Amino acid sequence: MLGEHTTFGQKIAAGLMVTAVFAVVIGIVAVFALRTVVERKDRVITVNAPLLNDAQQLRVDLERKGSAVRGYLLTGEEALLQEMREARADFLTTLERLRQNAPTDDGRRLLEDDTRLEDELQQAVDRVVALRKTEPSADALGRAFADQVLPIRERLDAAIRAFAAREQKLLEDARTASNEAAAAAQAWLIGLVAAAAAFAAVVAIFLARALGRQIGTAVGQVQSSSAELQAAANQQATGAKEQATAMNEITTTISELLATSRQIAESAQRVSQIADQTASAARQGDGTVAKANDAIGSIRRQVDLIVGHMLDLGKKSQQIGSVLEIVAELAEQTNILAINATIEAAGAGETGKRFSVVADEIRKLADRVAGSAKEIRALIDDVRSAVNTTVMATETGSKAVDTGSKLFGDVASALRQVGGLVTTTTEAGREIELSTKQQATAVEQVNVAIANVAQASKETEASSGQTLQTASQLAILSKDLLRLVRSGERA
Repeated sequence: MLGEHTTFGQKIAAGLMVTAVFAVVIGIVAVFALRTVVERKDRVITVNAPLLNDAQQLRVDLERKGSAVRGYLLTGEEALLQEMREARADFLTTLERLRQNAPTDDGRRLLEDDTRLEDELQQAVDRVVALRKTEPSADALGRAFADQVLPIRERLDAAIRAFAAREQKLLEDARTASNEAAAAAQAWLIGLVAAAAAFAAVVAIFLARALGRQIGTAVGQVQSSSAELQAAANQQATGAKEQATAMNEITTTISELLATSRQIAESAQRVSQIADQTASAARQGDGTVAKANDAIGSIRRQVDLIVGHMLDLGKKSQQIGSVLEIVAELAEQTNILAINATIEAAGAGETGKRFSVVADEIRKLADRVAGSAKEIRALIDDVRSAVNTTVMATETGSKAVDTGSKLFGDVASALRQVGGLVTTTTEAGREIELSTKQQATAVEQVNVAIANVAQASKETEASSGQTLQTASQLAILSKDLLRLVRSGERA
């Protein structure tokens, strides 16, 4: 508690020093809060989002592998086996990256289950591929694929979905925790600013009352002793010298406070610059996510183009089927005409034998054309089935692309929230900087006023050399006045 012997400068310095301490604490809390929010958001961007993206990529690679296997079983092309091996290699690479980056034991355990199921799936695929080389029957291959491959693939797909759902929950939890940390930091800053404002108001009221009480008492004594004060100019001159010395000390103290205020302003400015840099980094991250989202949109357009080509292929297969129906009908009519020609040739006797041989050959040719038409129809049906299977797989891949695009949208929204929070922190730092600069300006004004008072004291000393010695009551009054401007010293 400030006592009666505390000087004006000490009281003002104490109030400004406590205010400066509050400003420093607010700056430290702002920097800590900003660092905490940035670290949590960086974890969402660099850990949770890539894990979820890789989990979705597992499903895409699994669909590629399944499509290649079905295509090979239908067509027997070796290029599809190579595509299957590439898809499996991509799947295993993504799975290994997930195992290395998974932050929890539960996640690594789920990935180990995925590895085991993928090995089982590959063994089943190898058996069906081997069967395709020895047994080209579509029905047998279809049953083998449905019995041996599809159950394991469904289990693997379910395991991947479970891992993706778990990573999605972790991403949401991390984002919620980051938002809560930002809200808590904001609450702390608001509380500290409110506390600083309340404390400054209390200090201002206390100083005003204390100084007003002391000055009022001194003024009352000065008014009661004004006549004696006129006769005691010499004593006043001596007091004026001491007052000038004290004013110089106060001027020095206020200059130090001014330098401290400028340092606080510079620190607040550095905090604001750091916040600007952080906001810029968040905007760059948002731009990167937007580019990735555009890439996914391009993939989606390619997938839609593939679907369009597959549908065109199905329509053309239907047109070929219509032509084959006409060919089959012509073959049947030709066969009937050949039978009638054979009957007429038999009725003509020896003359129609040659014609009968020609008619028999025409009938055989018509039979072969009809058989070939049936085989072509069966092949067209197989092509239609393959087209439908490819369209279904492509639609599944398109859904996976949509899911990835939505996730990138969520990440971009999280980055925009980080940018908004950093902007709020930047504005708070700038407000602190502005307040500190205003405080420094006020201290400069006080310094100029005290310098004017010191100059006036010197002029009073020069003009009071011809007055008489003051009374003892004026000496006591001078001691009281000196205690107001000197720390613990008695006149």
